[in-house]
Amino acid sequence: MDVRNRDGDPVDPVPFLVCTAMAVLLLFSVGPLYGLAYGLPVWAGLTGATAGTVAVAAVAYHRLVWTAPPPSVRIAPELRFQRLVYIGIAVAMLLLAVSVPLAL
Repeated sequence: MDVRNRDGDPVDPVPFLVCTAMAVLLLFSVGPLYGLAYGLPVWAGLTGATAGTVAVAAVAYHRLVWTAPPPSVRIAPELRFQRLVYIGIAVAMLLLAVSVPLAL
């Protein structure tokens, strides 16, 4: 697969595909069930999950493909680790937010 960023440099599409696939798995497994828990019909939960998936895919494409640096650009390990920590915190907060309604 020949994927290029906005400057025409080739980029790796795997991070985009993994991010989008994880969003599909999470949103379609949790979204309709939480919709039912809050009294919404199944179609509303599926519509919300689809809208969330499209939004995540658009943001991931912009961030991981369209504005991705070319392979010749090296990102400092400290910056990469800092981003990884921020992503870990965001995922932990997301899981906490998803599990709060179950505790109530």
